[in-house]
Amino acid sequence: MEVYRISKKDRAKRLSSSGSANRWNYDGQMVIYAGSSRSLSSLELIVHSNAVKPKIEYRVMVISIDDSDHLVKQVIVSDLPNNWRLRAAYRDLQVIGANWYNRQESLILKVPSAVIPMENNFIINTEHPEYRNCVHLIRLEDSFWDERILKRF
Repeated sequence: MEVYRISKKDRAKRLSSSGSANRWNYDGQMVIYAGSSRSLSSLELIVHSNAVKPKIEYRVMVISIDDSDHLVKQVIVSDLPNNWRLRAAYRDLQVIGANWYNRQESLILKVPSAVIPMENNFIINTEHPEYRNCVHLIRLEDSFWDERILKRF
């Protein structure tokens, strides 16, 4: 399967994790977040950055992941707390993600997007034994911000 991540140009040359805490992981857990589409990844970037910064050059990272069933664990909305889309739920979601990460349950944690719950994000565990063989950056694409979006920021 192909998934997408939008990064600043200088960080897009290779797959790497900052290890920073986020919605589905604790600080120090080496994961990469990616979206199921370019558009979802764009919206996620806008939400998390509070803006698209027109002077920054972005690249779309197209990532190939082996989609064998045993490599993916899916989290479904009905298993999450009612407030899962809010920042107040980060602690609960981090527990779910940290347990998955620490147990090495799978290479990928497929989670619903808080931005568009009917779509999915993919959390990639870069410390999983299958990571090097099953996850590959296959190409970079130029960013594609529509000027109408940029005018709003």
